[in-house]
Amino acid sequence: MVRLSTRKQPAGFTCKRDGQFNTEDFDTIEKLKGALGELKGYSFNYLDNHSSLFADLRTNKPSFVFNLCDEEYDNDAFKELHVPAVLEMLGIPYSGAGPAALGLCYNKSHVRSIAESLSVPVPLETYIDTDDQSATLPSVWPALIKPTFGDSSIGITQESVVDTPEALIARMEEMRMEFPGIPLLIQEFLTGNEYSIGIIGNSGQGFQYLPPLEVDFSGLHPELPRILGYESKWLPNSPYWTQIKYHEASLDEETTRRLYDYSSLLFERLGCRDYARFDFRADAEGRIKLLEVNPNPGWCWDGKFNFMVGYAGLRYADLLRLIVEAAQSRYASNGNEGADR
Repeated sequence: MVRLSTRKQPAGFTCKRDGQFNTEDFDTIEKLKGALGELKGYSFNYLDNHSSLFADLRTNKPSFVFNLCDEEYDNDAFKELHVPAVLEMLGIPYSGAGPAALGLCYNKSHVRSIAESLSVPVPLETYIDTDDQSATLPSVWPALIKPTFGDSSIGITQESVVDTPEALIARMEEMRMEFPGIPLLIQEFLTGNEYSIGIIGNSGQGFQYLPPLEVDFSGLHPELPRILGYESKWLPNSPYWTQIKYHEASLDEETTRRLYDYSSLLFERLGCRDYARFDFRADAEGRIKLLEVNPNPGWCWDGKFNFMVGYAGLRYADLLRLIVEAAQSRYASNGNEGADR
């Protein structure tokens, strides 16, 4: 039996609009359940009550968990790794990245450092600790300022793109109020095309590379920064939600191969499992650089990963099946079937 762990009750620092589940969130869950219902040979139970999650797992220990808690335990934006950590302590096989990989990728500064060590191009960056009273301002404008820790574009909005030292300092003060105790990153703002690479599979067992995706900012008003931030994911009335589109990227074979190589290197070095998404963007000269790594990326029907699956001629249910099968194959290769079918 395969069991699904998802999320329901907002608490703590949540990425949800107004700190609660909204109509679009419940619609997403219903589409998920419908797609899972198409998978032949699997039986799903749904665990979405965070207050009783641990007790439910202990009382009725599942043979396998399809871990879809990608927006953190109790919807606290800093607790994504907690669910797989509990599953490991209970000895329950599950899909997706483990707590170590999730914790590592949650720190954008660490990911950038590892990428740079692998000769993956990265943006210029300055790290600002919470105790720093001064900072080296970037020499390239515009600049992007964001939290070092985070997921789901928390803390990254149109106000995050600044054009002057004065605007940067003002935004830094706002973010220190909004995210107390969290270091900040100041990066060169990449103004070129933005791409995503999707990988399904595992090291040693082979990767399935999905067709690259490109973000289409052409519908945005010219005065709005071309950025895929919080508004594009959580605010349905924002132009970033309604006017940004996605399509299959038209990249030459050499560029596509290079992005696949970068992504597989990062997948292996960061300890990703089963599936992951890698976001890149070009600078003004067309040089493509890493934006971030997303282990356990969004699984929703209208998300980047499902769009890329569609470019490969597959359906939403196929995406969910491929993730489950990648996880089960991984456990089987380690001498543990990990699931009853």
